Amino acid sequence: MEGVTTLAPLIAGLGTGLSLIVAIGSQNAFVLRQGLRREHVLPVVLVCALSDLVLVAAGVAGLGVLVSNAPVLLAVVRWGGAAFLLVLAVQAARRALRPATLEAAGGGLRMSVGAAVGTALALTWLNPHVYLDTVLLLGSLAAAYGESGRWVFGAGAGIASIVWFTTLGFGARVLAPVFARPVAWRVLDGGIALVMAVLAVVLVVR
Repeated sequence: MEGVTTLAPLIAGLGTGLSLIVAIGSQNAFVLRQGLRREHVLPVVLVCALSDLVLVAAGVAGLGVLVSNAPVLLAVVRWGGAAFLLVLAVQAARRALRPATLEAAGGGLRMSVGAAVGTALALTWLNPHVYLDTVLLLGSLAAAYGESGRWVFGAGAGIASIVWFTTLGFGARVLAPVFARPVAWRVLDGGIALVMAVLAVVLVVR
């Protein structure tokens, strides 16, 4: 019976974590693109997964209360994140509209590992939704399981992040035959540009 009790918050954390990160967003779009290009996939996946683990731990530890009481901080992150997303949207749109810059096997110029890691960090930490969802929401849900159970819940959410980003990054190569054609990269970059532009607007108007 004790094992079942321990397993319940773990499963709840796993399900909640997946429901929060699986939705298409700027971070997922970037991980997917790097996975399709087979470019710096491990560093990008590590940055995204480890960042999520830090955010989940912060939420479980109770940092969500501090975040909810810091509207100035959230406003700064919101506007900074929106500006960054718009820059990425313009870059993706340019790649989609200018097929001459595309390479059949690579989808454009290669990105340095530093630029890839920096972009992954910015897409994670400049997104105010991660503070509201991962820190505040997950933290609140975890608190319902008590002092010991909340960390089991957090462990489940952390496992969800690791599994998702690993699958998204390294599993993207399954789609490689589709993206052997430049037109597929144009469609992907067009979709990424749209997603990031919409998210930038949403960040500002919410």
